Amino acid sequence: MLNLKSTSSQRWLEQVESNLEEILIDHAHCEKKAAGCAMGLMFAYIENQELCREMTEIVNEELDHFHQVLEILSRRGIRFRRQKPSNYGRQLNDLVRRGEPQRAIDRILVAGLIEARSCERFDLLRKHVKDQELADFYDSLFESEARHHSTYVRIAKTFADEEVVKQRLKELAELEAEIIARGDSLPRMHS
Repeated sequence: MLNLKSTSSQRWLEQVESNLEEILIDHAHCEKKAAGCAMGLMFAYIENQELCREMTEIVNEELDHFHQVLEILSRRGIRFRRQKPSNYGRQLNDLVRRGEPQRAIDRILVAGLIEARSCERFDLLRKHVKDQELADFYDSLFESEARHHSTYVRIAKTFADEEVVKQRLKELAELEAEIIARGDSLPRMHS
């Protein structure tokens, strides 16, 4: 369903346990970036009405999630602040090919893989975090991340034949698995 080629490691769960505040702050940044990504796709491919309609929904949901994380931070007395991002998103975006429609397909599928990884990680968090408020919160986000992943894959198919999109998704998912296996020393949602 999620098209991922790997699962998150115990190393990441240990990062979460030791650095929950940093993970929460990064989560807020991730929601904000996800909204920005969807908005960027709307600007880049304004002629694709289906994409624009779907991206509008995703932007609204991601901004709602961003506000929910900010509320959790506020209730816990955690100041939202800038953080150095993990290398995950940059490494994935470095895989985007030049020239259309390949660029569109890759941008959309990369966004979909990020949503898939978030979904997988929210599933882990809802099962492993001892804090019930957070476990419930991550449970509430799980379905929307899976839906966003499916939406991105479906929208990519408006730019190319289904087989072309499936093959490129497979290639990108294998590269994403390598990136996630290398990990990052920073405790982040995608480290």
